[in-house]
Amino acid sequence: MAYILPPLPYAYEALEPYIDSQTMHLHHDKHHQTYVNNANAALESLSAEIQAFSPSTLIQNLDKVPADKLTAIRNNAGGHVNHTLFWELLKIGTELKGELKAAIEKDFGSVETFKEKFATAAATRFGSGWAWLVLQNGKLAVVSTANQDSPLMGEKYAGVSGTPVLALDVWEHAYYLKYQNRRADYINAFWNVVNWDKVAELYATAKK
Repeated sequence: MAYILPPLPYAYEALEPYIDSQTMHLHHDKHHQTYVNNANAALESLSAEIQAFSPSTLIQNLDKVPADKLTAIRNNAGGHVNHTLFWELLKIGTELKGELKAAIEKDFGSVETFKEKFATAAATRFGSGWAWLVLQNGKLAVVSTANQDSPLMGEKYAGVSGTPVLALDVWEHAYYLKYQNRRADYINAFWNVVNWDKVAELYATAKK
């Protein structure tokens, strides 16, 4: 079954002034759609078993993908999975609290230390990629990946592993219209649009 672009779960301007409407239109309607289109094109010649995988299951089973299609699947199914999660992680007005906040304080020492580590991972990712908060072996950790790799792909492909609970896209297309080359400003603005309720939900699910 062909993958489809999920609708944005809010209005394009819902994240203003931190992420602008024009960027959201371009990022969701053009960039994410292209990942979906390219993933579907790469899947056309693959086995029925692989075609039946959900996007997240597919990127967790890259060893089953033929070598000549691996890069296309890794990049484009990875981009589809990463962006589908990213849209859900954005919302103005939520609060870090409860079990998630306690876990962050336990595993990082403080919320501020966590934010510093996450911001550093995002700022120092050379070129394009992502910063992540993941659950690894029952503990929260900050990691980063290149391009459209995901921790779900595991060490072999992404160089890291874990279940994502928070993600930040640091490809230039995610911020360049508003922030130009000021990635650090975009990262700082991100904390105003984190959907902590969704992060808490993902954390609770990952712990099960």
